[in-house]
Amino acid sequence: AEPEYLDEGLARFKYEFPDQSVYHLNMFPLRKDYTINLMQEVGFQGIKTYGYFQESYHNDEQDFFVHVAEKEYKKKLKGQNQVNYSTTVDTARTYYNSDSADQFYATVWGGEDIHVGIYEREDEPVFDASRRTVERVASLLNLNENSSVLDIGSGYGGAARYLAKTFGCHVTCLNVSKVQNQRNSQMNQEQGLGSLIEVIEGSFEDIPYEDEQFDVVWSQDAILHSGNRIQLIKEVQRVMKPGGEFIFTDPMQSDDCPEGLLQPVLDRIHLDSLGSIEFYRKAAKVTGLEEIQVIDLTAQLVNHYRRVLETVDANYQQAVADSGKDYIDAMKVGLNHWIDAGKNGYLSWGILHFRKK
Repeated sequence: AEPEYLDEGLARFKYEFPDQSVYHLNMFPLRKDYTINLMQEVGFQGIKTYGYFQESYHNDEQDFFVHVAEKEYKKKLKGQNQVNYSTTVDTARTYYNSDSADQFYATVWGGEDIHVGIYEREDEPVFDASRRTVERVASLLNLNENSSVLDIGSGYGGAARYLAKTFGCHVTCLNVSKVQNQRNSQMNQEQGLGSLIEVIEGSFEDIPYEDEQFDVVWSQDAILHSGNRIQLIKEVQRVMKPGGEFIFTDPMQSDDCPEGLLQPVLDRIHLDSLGSIEFYRKAAKVTGLEEIQVIDLTAQLVNHYRRVLETVDANYQQAVADSGKDYIDAMKVGLNHWIDAGKNGYLSWGILHFRKK
C-alpha cells in the first residue's frame, strides 16, 4: 500500500495484492456544508449547526459539528406528493444553487434585490437601482396589513422584506433555489420579519396553494426561467382572488426581434426562449386577466447590465476569488451579449400589471 495522491481535500491510496489485483481507496474530509446539503436533499429544513458545546466557531477551527434539523414542511395541494419542475425550471434551480452563482448574485448583482434596476444616473450603484425597482413596482399597488402577496421566483427575498416592512402585509416567497431560500429565511429572522414572511421551495409552474388565496402575485425578473409561461400564468390566475392583481417585471425579447439572434443571450443563463410584451398581453387575455398598464422601461435593461459589468471589472479579483475565474469570465461574455442585444433593439423590459376579472 502506498499513497498515490495527497492534498488537503483528498488522499488516494493504491493497494497491490499478490494476485496482481490493484485497488484504490479514496479518503476525503466530510465538509460541514456537504453534510448540510445532503440533509437538505433528503428532506430536512431549518438546519442549525453547532460546534463543541454550542460554542461559536469558524470553518477552520472545528472538526466536529452537531446538526439539528426539522422534518421538511411544505404546503401542498391535496394529493400532491412532490414538487414538479419542468426541465427549464430545474436548470435554473441547479444554476442558482451553485456556490459561484450564489456568491455572485449576493455580492455583485444586487444583494437582496437580484433583478434589473432603475437608474437615475450612470454611475449609480447596482444595489441602489435594484431597490428602486422594488419601490417603483410597489407604488403601483394598494397594499395594507390585510393584504396577502405571493412572490414567485423570490430570490433572496428583498422585495418581500420591503413589502412586509412598508405595508405590514403577509408575503409568501415561492422559489426553486434552496440556497437562496436559506439566505432569505435567515435575513427574515435577523430583521424580525419571520411572522410576516413564509419561504417555500417550489415551482411557479405548479404553485402549491389552493385556488383564490392571494390578493397580489408579484414577480421580478424570474418568469424568463419558465419553460411553460402559459401554464405559469394559468397558475397565477388560479391562486389569485377575484379582483387580485398580477404585477411583474421580466427581461423580454422585443416584439419584432428577428428569430435566432438571441441565442448568445439565452446561453448566459441556460434559457430556451424569452417572452415579449405582446406575448404576455395575449397570454393574460386568454387566461382571464385584464390589462391595467404596461410601463416600458427598456432603456434600463442596458443600463443595468452595463453597470453590473462595470462592477465586475472594478472588483474582478474579488469576484474571481468568490465565484471562480471560469464563472466570472463567462459572466462577462454573457453580460456583453445582453448589452449588445439591448443596444440593437432586440430586448425589452418593463413593468406589466394585470387584474383577475
